[in-house]
Amino acid sequence: MSAMMLAMFATMASFYVAGRLWQDAQNRVYLIKELDRRTGQGQSAISVDDTLKVVACRQQGKRLASLEMELAAAKHEGFVGKYTYETNGTNSRKRPLIVIGIMTSFGRKNYRDAVRKSWLPTGSMLKKLEEDKGVVVRFVVGRSANQGDASDREIDEENRSTKDFMILDDHIESDEESPKKTRSFFANAADSFDAEFYAKVNDDIYINVDTLSAMLKEHWDKPRVYIGCMKSGEVFSESNHKWYEPDWWKFGDGKTYFRHASGEMFVLSRAVAQFISINKSVLRTYAHDDVSVGSWLIGLAVKHVNEAKLCCSSWPSGALCSAL
Repeated sequence: MSAMMLAMFATMASFYVAGRLWQDAQNRVYLIKELDRRTGQGQSAISVDDTLKVVACRQQGKRLASLEMELAAAKHEGFVGKYTYETNGTNSRKRPLIVIGIMTSFGRKNYRDAVRKSWLPTGSMLKKLEEDKGVVVRFVVGRSANQGDASDREIDEENRSTKDFMILDDHIESDEESPKKTRSFFANAADSFDAEFYAKVNDDIYINVDTLSAMLKEHWDKPRVYIGCMKSGEVFSESNHKWYEPDWWKFGDGKTYFRHASGEMFVLSRAVAQFISINKSVLRTYAHDDVSVGSWLIGLAVKHVNEAKLCCSSWPSGALCSAL
């Protein structure tokens, strides 16, 4: 009996140990599968076909980069026309070299007339400027807070006569909102014109269009460029100061603005203007439009070009702009 009981006990113990070992093995299998699932080690993250597609895309990317370098070298050697052509089916059209937005407002018709008499042609000559030199120029103005009032009607009547306005229906005209107006201009201009460059200029500035065109040709090989009379300056925290900055505390203890282009006139390349158009709803503005634009670009891979010819107030040698 003792031997039989011992045998039965040994058999039951064997079954118990075997069961525990099997359960532990199953637990380990489960944990390994769960680890593979969570870390992505159980199987390849992408299929073989997807891998081949990635390789092909990388090869195309290298080829594109090589072609871009060849194109830049060709432009440097002068193998570029006045401005480029785009073909759409059987129709071809000229891409404008630059779209210039002249910031104006209500009650400044005398400034606009001074611009028209000095450097901006009117009527058929304005169209000829666009077709021959690829330079599109528009006076930029928003709408009155009381839409449809006398101010709006005067602008509409003037535009019917001159046809040289870009009216921002989504912007309420106000001196305090000039940074938002500049943002709206670049967004609307990028959506309306597929140009090489876009420029913002004040309505009291004279421009030499031929000198401007020649200067821009030096920067065709830069896909993302920000050209202007670069400056910095003090941030004023006193609310009664003319240049008061409500967000002064964001600029640090030194209270100095980062480097940015003077607001009298500056130029952005097509990719930069398109960036503003795409992100206009999340681009915050500061008290001044030149600082606002500089803040949008300071964290991007954009080439900042300090161009003395755009220092309109100081009249440097070879300047292409000046105050009227």
